[in-house]
Amino acid sequence: MKLCMIGTGYVGLVSGVCFSDLGNTVYCVDKNKDKIDSLNKGKIPIYEPGLEEILKRNFKSKRLFFTTDLKKAVYKSDIIFICVGTPTRKNSNSADLKYVFAVANQLKKIISKYKIIITKSTVPVTTGDKIEKILIKLKKRKLVDIVSNPEFLREGEAIRDFIYPDRVVVGTDSKKANHVLKSLYLPIIKKTSRYFSTSRRGAEMIKYASNAFLATKISYINELANLCEKTNVDIKDVSFGMGSDDRIGERFLRAGPAYGGSCFPKDTRALIDTANKFKIDLSIVKNVVKSNEKRKILLTHKVEKILNKKLKNKLITFLGVTFKPNTDDMREASSVPMINYLSKKKCKIKYFDPSGEKKELKKIKNVKYCKNISTACLKSDLIIIHTEWNVFKLLNFKKLVKKKNFSIYDMRNIYSPIKMKRMKINYFGVGR
Repeated sequence: MKLCMIGTGYVGLVSGVCFSDLGNTVYCVDKNKDKIDSLNKGKIPIYEPGLEEILKRNFKSKRLFFTTDLKKAVYKSDIIFICVGTPTRKNSNSADLKYVFAVANQLKKIISKYKIIITKSTVPVTTGDKIEKILIKLKKRKLVDIVSNPEFLREGEAIRDFIYPDRVVVGTDSKKANHVLKSLYLPIIKKTSRYFSTSRRGAEMIKYASNAFLATKISYINELANLCEKTNVDIKDVSFGMGSDDRIGERFLRAGPAYGGSCFPKDTRALIDTANKFKIDLSIVKNVVKSNEKRKILLTHKVEKILNKKLKNKLITFLGVTFKPNTDDMREASSVPMINYLSKKKCKIKYFDPSGEKKELKKIKNVKYCKNISTACLKSDLIIIHTEWNVFKLLNFKKLVKKKNFSIYDMRNIYSPIKMKRMKINYFGVGR
């Protein structure tokens, strides 16, 4: 099939590359010429394991194209995916849909034969209805079907999630569009996953409901971790004991920093905003958002406590600053407000992250990026394991730090408190 992906951000690029690897011809469109030029040279703008290799393979096979020419890409394609950003609107909780509607208005001027238009961007319920109103003349002439097909790709594991999805959700009342999309996804839904057809509004709601529920699990286990610290219980035992129940499941029950990234923070806020518009009180989701914001402050106060509130001139090392491993995404990462606060308290901060130096931290005083773990840890007073990259899981801290008195704050509970005690290292975990 011939596909057009509008927007080469995380969703559009990963989906486009993976669709081309299934044998489709894919045109990835973006108005950012520099980004398109880089992609045509085989350079990807995001950190996603395995993506560059697949991109180069399909680009070489002439199944994958990158262009700024929307009109040409739409003309050559049968299915159009809208994959533009839907960030939180300034001074509001609502999703900013200006890029989605801008695309719809452009398509209104271009389309002259039947196309399936799919919103793959995360959008609030009824957004598809609004796109249909923009394209109403085309709809009446039966030139378009507007479909919701949300993505469920995890950063760092996106390729696997695309090829072996838990489910493919398609929201449409068009039998024709549904038939075409089932054929498109056939190579991957054969592999034990499920193709689920629902209404367009239903698909839009499923995406937000899923992300809000996962965010709820994270906030829940984080709050329980606070109680475990007071009652001398190991939160890892609680997580295992709970997660072994099939009704609950072990995933997203690992205590640690506040959730972050491109999805959970903005999607929980947008879901609350949508509910408010329909005069529905989503009290649970509201409290999840509040709990997550408090989490950032609570863990920063824990750092102060570890250092006996003597922060001035203390050398603090952050191992990992991204919100999760296997990504370079710094959006809503709890490391940023923590480092900001510690910098204002006159701490000296070093950090190492396998995905490289971060522009978000360049403007903060007393912060230095290190190119390797040993330089980052040398002579530190406190090492904070913020992100559970694999390279941080088997470190000899005494050899790395090369000083007698130092502490470790393991925000991901990677290490054993018993082993750390045997090694006479001042160790602190989360909820233990």
